[in-house]
Amino acid sequence: MDKELARRGHRFARYGDDFLIVVHSQRAGERVKASLTQFLQHPLKLEINETKSAVGPTNEGRFLRFTFHGTCIYWSPEAFQDFRHRLRQLTGRSWGVSRAYRISKLNEYIRGWIHYFGLSQYYRPLPELDAWLRRRLRTCVWKQWRSVKTKVRELLKLGTAKQTAILTALSRKGPWHLSRTLATQTGMTNQWLSDTLGLVSIRALWISLHYPTCTAECGPACAVVWGLGRVTSLATRFGAPA
Repeated sequence: MDKELARRGHRFARYGDDFLIVVHSQRAGERVKASLTQFLQHPLKLEINETKSAVGPTNEGRFLRFTFHGTCIYWSPEAFQDFRHRLRQLTGRSWGVSRAYRISKLNEYIRGWIHYFGLSQYYRPLPELDAWLRRRLRTCVWKQWRSVKTKVRELLKLGTAKQTAILTALSRKGPWHLSRTLATQTGMTNQWLSDTLGLVSIRALWISLHYPTCTAECGPACAVVWGLGRVTSLATRFGAPA
């Protein structure tokens, strides 16, 4: 099939049995789909899944859980919701595992997801998602400390003021609410979560993929040019104007 598409001069991308063909118009797409369906069914004797096959604008399509917006590529909303749902499972308070094991599984999943979906140029929800994830981890740690004495002792170790630590530990409010108080914020800081617990940052991983570290001579302009070059290369690959 790849050889046939190349012979016809089509611009296409394929991964396994999923493929995308880019043409200039809806009419051309209908014609190519009918021709290719016939080619797959008769010479190759393959069955076409009509429910997953469609002709339409690239902005409305899905390919390998990605969507396209002009010359930009984004993860699909469904992929991002699945990501958030899995993070919620890994930070569930009822999951009776050690802190180190939880962090290792979280980091493993986050790195894997970003190394696949990090190709997406959609950045906006990542800082908020990072903050939400850190709050859920603070909730898990707070619940693991259990007794008031342990909570006070651990908060004092992390640099929280004594009176603030005692009042927060004695509070009868739930862990989710207390995870955003002055005591937990000054104790379980972002730096403590990353340096001591080893939690990776979703935002930092995305930035490192799109804007790798430059030398002092390059400056920030180097990263910007590299990012624009990536957009241009994607546009060229799929036959869209850069």
